Amino acid sequence: MTQQMTQNETRPVASNMSVVSNGRSTGNRRSTANPEAPATEDADPRGTEFPADYTIYKPNPRTTGGVVRFSLNRNKAALFVDAANQSGEKQFDWENKITMKWNLSDIGQVLATLQGGLTQAKLFHQSEKANSTFELTVRDDPGRAPYLLGMSRQIAADKSVRKVAIPLTHGEAAVLEATLRTAVSRLIGW
Repeated sequence: MTQQMTQNETRPVASNMSVVSNGRSTGNRRSTANPEAPATEDADPRGTEFPADYTIYKPNPRTTGGVVRFSLNRNKAALFVDAANQSGEKQFDWENKITMKWNLSDIGQVLATLQGGLTQAKLFHQSEKANSTFELTVRDDPGRAPYLLGMSRQIAADKSVRKVAIPLTHGEAAVLEATLRTAVSRLIGW
């Protein structure tokens, strides 16, 4: 599946809603078009719809960009991080995405970097099928984005490697930090 976005656009993506053929949402939440409408039993207690994911899109004209999506899964007590390379002008190769499942310790490493306690967060996950890495590096070069986020996955069977790397602005890093702090609270149950 590919998703189109404008260059350097960052947008949360709501993935918890289903769509029927008439194009209307079938989720049981209060409508953002009519926030005064009565909520159903399982409505979001905050009264409006909130996205389930935080996605950072970084397409470029050379089609060497990428996208990274952070998705909280309370049932699995984890945060899933997906990354995909750009496959066209404003399209991304979600079929060949890299996925990592983070626990609280992983989130803590990335938060420590975003909060200035570390200059780099480096996560490594190993399984029988593949090895995956996530890196968030603080960069001091004033001519470049202040953060570089990278993910890679090496398939054990054929040793093939997929990599995705995107720059992060201070604003994107601030939203990511807030998102991860919220994920920690929700995973702990506070």
